[in-house]
Amino acid sequence: MKRAILSALLPLVAATATTGMGLAADGPERDKKFFQSVEGEWVGPGEIVAGKYKGTKFNCTFTGSTPDVKVGMTLDGSCRVGVFTQKMKATVERAGKGYTGKFLDGAAGKGLDVVAGSVDGRKVVLSLHRNQLKGAMLARLPDENTMNVTVSVRVEAQMVPVIGMSLKRVDAAAVGSVAQQ
Repeated sequence: MKRAILSALLPLVAATATTGMGLAADGPERDKKFFQSVEGEWVGPGEIVAGKYKGTKFNCTFTGSTPDVKVGMTLDGSCRVGVFTQKMKATVERAGKGYTGKFLDGAAGKGLDVVAGSVDGRKVVLSLHRNQLKGAMLARLPDENTMNVTVSVRVEAQMVPVIGMSLKRVDAAAVGSVAQQ
């Protein structure tokens, strides 16, 4: 059961690993720079913070990339809980003034759909949907090498945080570590 919940919720987290810092530009160009600023390798721990599996810890590794023409991102990697590893893949693209996309195979399969979203400064907010599950993912970058992610689901009239995660950039950090030695 833990694996089933993680399979449904961790892809939300995966999408956040390719969101980043907003830069001074308008609309699509600002958003494109935002996604490009976090291309690369990200790793970090997370925890389920509410519900039946509260306290379950996991670790994820992601590679983020952006398309040449469209505004958005693709994220590919995996998350590990104990001895279990779940492949993660997310794609988000600009559609009109918002975003649409899929995690894993989308809500029609075992994943989730992104049905809306926006970039604002150093954060991104994506609206998520799967059958009766409605939620949101918020990713904030306090600096260029740290990303904090919160995934919340709607319970009655309230949004309840269910996953928290902190990712660190490892592609830039690895080069600095070698150079210092």
